[in-house]
Amino acid sequence: MNNVVKMILTLSIIGVVSGGLLSRIDNWADPLIAANQKAQTEEAIFKVQPEAQNYEPVNIAGIEAYKVSDASNNPLGYSLVYSGNGFQGKIRLMIGLTSDLEKITALEILEQVETPGLGTKVTEDPFRNQFKGLETLPQINWVKGINPSHPNEIQAITGATISSKAVVAIMNVGILKMRKLQKEGKI
Repeated sequence: MNNVVKMILTLSIIGVVSGGLLSRIDNWADPLIAANQKAQTEEAIFKVQPEAQNYEPVNIAGIEAYKVSDASNNPLGYSLVYSGNGFQGKIRLMIGLTSDLEKITALEILEQVETPGLGTKVTEDPFRNQFKGLETLPQINWVKGINPSHPNEIQAITGATISSKAVVAIMNVGILKMRKLQKEGKI
């Protein structure tokens, strides 16, 4: 009985000390993580809107978007952060859009956990560059095994079709939401 009490007491002390240390590390790391995410977002805003000099957040619940402008504060368009499900998990991306929401200026993948060597190709330039200047009306489509023949089509990655389709679907949903907000006069 004496050994059981000692064991329980020892494990309890280890648990309390470990929990306290984890809590302190979490409190220390949270602001650093938030600062890194903010810096990553700001960098991506200017990557998807290379002409932009300034940005301001669009303050509408449920959407993370930024209105971008040039040095003279002339509006250039939007940088939209949107996420959805990929093949392995969540894909979070930033889409550069013109002011009329009819063309994409660029695409950045902010987070993804797709299959290494296949699905992760959505982060590479050959895939992302297909979106520069792509028309968003009626919606973005993908093709497989052939070259795109319409101004709103991209070619899916062979071996990573699901990841390619997921990026397109995420973009279409995000752009549709932006169009709705624009139609309602909220952006």
